[in-house]
Parts: sequence; C-alpha cells; structure tokens
Amino acid sequence: MIKTAIVILNWNGKKFLEKFLPFVIQHNQPDAEIIIADNASSDDSLAFMKANYPSIRIIINSENGGFSKGYNDALSQVEAKYYVLLNSDIEVTENWMSPIISMMDKDENIAVCQPKLLSYSERNKFEYAGAAGGFIDKYGYPFCRGRLFQSLEIDNGQYDDACEVFWATGAAMFVRADLYHKYGGLDNDFFAHMEEIDFCWRLKNEGYKIMYCPESFVYHVGGGTLPKNNARKTYLNFRNNFFLLFKNLPSDRLLKVFIYRLFLDFIAGIKFLSEGGFNDFKAVIHAHFSFYASINKNLKKRKNIHHKHVSKIYMRNIVWEFYIAKKKTFNELKQDDIS
Repeated sequence: MIKTAIVILNWNGKKFLEKFLPFVIQHNQPDAEIIIADNASSDDSLAFMKANYPSIRIIINSENGGFSKGYNDALSQVEAKYYVLLNSDIEVTENWMSPIISMMDKDENIAVCQPKLLSYSERNKFEYAGAAGGFIDKYGYPFCRGRLFQSLEIDNGQYDDACEVFWATGAAMFVRADLYHKYGGLDNDFFAHMEEIDFCWRLKNEGYKIMYCPESFVYHVGGGTLPKNNARKTYLNFRNNFFLLFKNLPSDRLLKVFIYRLFLDFIAGIKFLSEGGFNDFKAVIHAHFSFYASINKNLKKRKNIHHKHVSKIYMRNIVWEFYIAKKKTFNELKQDDIS
C-alpha cells in the first residue's frame, strides 16, 4: 500500500491537466502516487492523458456525479494511508506535501489538513475556496482566515501559524484514508459545494481535529467548474448549507438557527432581486423547496451523527460583522468569540 495517493478529479479539464499536472509530477514524492479520477468527461482529457502520461493511473467513473460522488467512487478503488483530494486547477509548489504529512504523522488525532491557498491570478492574495483555513459562524455561514465573503486579503504572513480550523478546503484536502471510509466520505447528495465542510464537521463531531499548515502553499485558479456568478452555484450553496446545518447542528440549536436563517435567506433573496439577479432569486427559492423535500432523507443521516458542541465556531453573526460593522479581515473579528 502506498503512503499517499494524490487524486485529481477531472471533468472536461484537459486545459488544467495540460497546465498544472506537470507541477504535481515535478514536486511529487517517492512514496506518493498520482491518480486521475475522470468524471465521465466528454472532452479529450483521457486521450491527452494516455498520449502524454501513459504511466499515470486513471480511474474512469461511469457518470458525472459531481465532486462528492466522483471522489467517493474513485477513492473506493484506492488504497493508501493518506488521500490528497487535489483540484485540477491548482499549481502546487516545491515541498508542498512534506509539512502536512509530517504534521499528520505526529498527531493521529488530525483527520484533515489543508495548505495555504493563494490566488493563481493574484499571487499575493489568498484564494476564496480555502485561504488560510475555514471557519463557520453560529448561523452556518462559512468564511476563512484571509477571506470574508468576497473580500480577499493580501498575504503578508499574518496567518503563518499552524492552527486548528473548522473546515479544510476540498481543493487541496489531505485526509486519513481510513477515516474517510469509516465516516462515509463526502455526502453524494451535496453534488458540489460545502461537502468538505459537512465532512469536516462530521469528523469534529467524532472528536478529530482539522488543521491548517502554512508551511505548505499552493495556487488555485478557482471557479473552474461553476463560475461565481451562476444561478446553479447559488442554488447549491443555499441548499447545501441547509443540508449541512440540519445534519450537524446539536438539537438545542437546530430550531433557533433555522428560524434565523429563514429570515436571512429572505433578505438575501430580496438583495438578489434588487440587483437584477432574478435567476439567483429563483435559485434561493428552489434551494429551500429542495431542502424541505429532502428532510426525511437528511433526518436518517442526522441520526447516525454524534452531535456535539464542537470548537472553532464564531459565536457571532458574520453577515452583521461584515456588512454592518464593516469588518473586512479575519483579524478584525473578536478572536475570543471563536469558541
């Protein structure tokens, strides 16, 4: 069994494989294997791989089941101590693996770890999808050290300390393979967006740690599958956020959070309308009805989770802090409120 499997999920991503796979190969380690998991691509990705990288293992999924099912189907066929879930649109750097593997080797309670995620196009800035580690507020809004909503910070070394976080980015996620399978991997019903937060929350409910390692850094293009201004993405973000909360919140917080979120989502829908985003407005409504239709299914999932009051939750409303209090950086938030 290999120690580390770097698994790159590909869907019609020949341009990314062509551009970024050479960096993964150049900076690979002897005890790690690179694997391409293809999500039923319709472009010439596979022909490109077979012609240019015939020695790299390819797992071909029978359908495009999204990020979640794509990885679950592929990783069921991979044996390793650690998995690295790596987006195809990431440029890795020299020695990007060693610090994280070393950190996880030293502490078996670390289930998941991420590197520093920087922007490929603005290389001095953090990147949206994970920045310097993910957090969540008490109402379920995710944010990062280095990124609050769409506001991205310049990396001045302010987050160069290794620390425990709430969630790690799915764009470059190191995870213990045995725990991935023991706790069900990513939730197929999420398809894409926030499935990594759900997975990390489930692991935290089991007492494991999620970490950020600044000694490792990569550059992420982002928006490779769905661009930021996309109604499908809006739908998945709102629906999956409700899935996430319903599955993982402790019982004594569930009703209060959902009542508050109904109000906030109404405000978000009105904001979309006022800005001419009618499709986004419809996506929010669609997301809510999809969630209500899935309650019984998610209730069964909820019963299999050991709910706890876990750490690294920001016990204020990040929407208020960002839009009303005008706090635009993570360090402006009151750190004592991160329980």
